[in-house]
Amino acid sequence: MRIAYLSTFYPYRGGIAQFNASVIREFEKAGHTTKAFTFTTQYPNFLFPGETQFVKEGDLVEKIEAQRILNSANPLTWPGAASKIKVFAPDMLVMKYWMSYFGPSLGYVAGKLKKNTKVITILDNVIPHEKKFFDEPFTKYFLKRNHAFVAMSEKVKNDLLSLLPNAKVILLPHPLYDHFGEIQDKTSARKLLNLDPNKKTLLFFGFIRDYKGLDLLIDAFGKLDKSYQLVIAGEVYGNFDKYDVLINANPNKENIHKHVKYISDNEVAAYFSAADVCILPYKGATQSGITGISYHFELPMIATNVGGLAEIIQHEKTGLIAPTPDVETIKTTIQNYFNNYSPDTFVGNIKQLKEDLSWKVFAEKLVDMGK
Repeated sequence: MRIAYLSTFYPYRGGIAQFNASVIREFEKAGHTTKAFTFTTQYPNFLFPGETQFVKEGDLVEKIEAQRILNSANPLTWPGAASKIKVFAPDMLVMKYWMSYFGPSLGYVAGKLKKNTKVITILDNVIPHEKKFFDEPFTKYFLKRNHAFVAMSEKVKNDLLSLLPNAKVILLPHPLYDHFGEIQDKTSARKLLNLDPNKKTLLFFGFIRDYKGLDLLIDAFGKLDKSYQLVIAGEVYGNFDKYDVLINANPNKENIHKHVKYISDNEVAAYFSAADVCILPYKGATQSGITGISYHFELPMIATNVGGLAEIIQHEKTGLIAPTPDVETIKTTIQNYFNNYSPDTFVGNIKQLKEDLSWKVFAEKLVDMGK
């Protein structure tokens, strides 16, 4: 099969680029003829509050050779982008959709392809976490130019069907990231990160955005005793000021370790190896790529019961689900984890789960949809 893949690839960085690289590599291994296409401009700078959209020297990345064809902000580039994909003559076009901003540009390109090209999109979100007035019209425009979809949580599937009731969609769990290296010795990882070797270690990892509930976790951490330490690792969208206010007022602030920066791929292993549990205190969610990283490093998780997180994290098997996203419940669930459960049991269940959540299986089922 000839497969075109239009989305974020090298030289762009981040979880979505990593995801796309893993999928297209599996297409190649299976013998399909593939071509990656990406953006000349992904976001205008004013829409991207992080440090940079691009890989930096020292980042451990999969350098997919992608043709840069689409300026998401300039409609004059969209016909040319569609033409370049048509020249490749794909049987299937794969895209990734995670925010309504991309609806017009990706939808236009998809709608201009030949009728015998199946358009399949992997949906991260349909209804975004931080809503804007143009979300629904932009998203509907995009959805109607697809033949079928992959949702990675029941929440996303239901959101899709609320906007496009007759959509063809399958549910596939997020595969496990496998490019971050091996699990490191816990003592060595804690030493590398200047952490106390003996404290119960909580990890909050990934881009810091309001819906991810870091403020709830900081307040919950202040209610724990001094035997705990919290590592905050990730780049902030916007600024960190409101979290600094909470940390400075926190009775347990000396045990909060801030690594507020972009964490490159070759640094990831140390953070997950140093931790006892990964905390996802989200106020709202669909799914999270952090779960795939955590499972790769065989690290149990504690997450709030929002969106599709409870589908991915099996309560009392691979982690714990806090019933509600509030400070007291998060605190109690953390205490419950350490007081009443054996981490070895969680790790054993995660090892079993890892066998089922492979990129190979995900890619095969994606291709089946395009036949």
